[in-house]
Amino acid sequence: MSTVQTVQKSLKIPRETLDDIEKIASETGREFSYIANALLAEAVRMRRCPGIVFVNGVIGRKAKIAGTGLDVWEIIATYISVNNNFPRLRKAYHWLSDQQIQAAIGYYTAYRDEIDRLVEQNESWNKKTIVDHYPFLDRGDKGMMPYTIDFLSS
Repeated sequence: MSTVQTVQKSLKIPRETLDDIEKIASETGREFSYIANALLAEAVRMRRCPGIVFVNGVIGRKAKIAGTGLDVWEIIATYISVNNNFPRLRKAYHWLSDQQIQAAIGYYTAYRDEIDRLVEQNESWNKKTIVDHYPFLDRGDKGMMPYTIDFLSS
């Protein structure tokens, strides 16, 4: 969550909700206020964009298409690569419903900067950046681990 101007607002919440937020704060080592704000922000985004859920990932919580395991940015990266052509996107993700694909596009429309940043971050990976971040994947003269090369050539 980025740094934004905040305001103080009194809010009555059920004890059970308070306990849940405190538990998450304790488990993550975050402040109560940070967790409460993050949960509220996610709830607003899910309400604005039905079909979107938030899931913990390696680099934090990310928007995903409900029931798929796919990150929104993954679908949007494909959408951009097919020049925003919905029929081609639909063909690429033939197992998804139109509603699931529309959820990704709707989220992108509402939160373009977030998704553009994730797409750009993903596109910045190459053999050198992978070895820089994960040196154990480099086998010297033998090159990178075979599955890494397969991943990068696809």
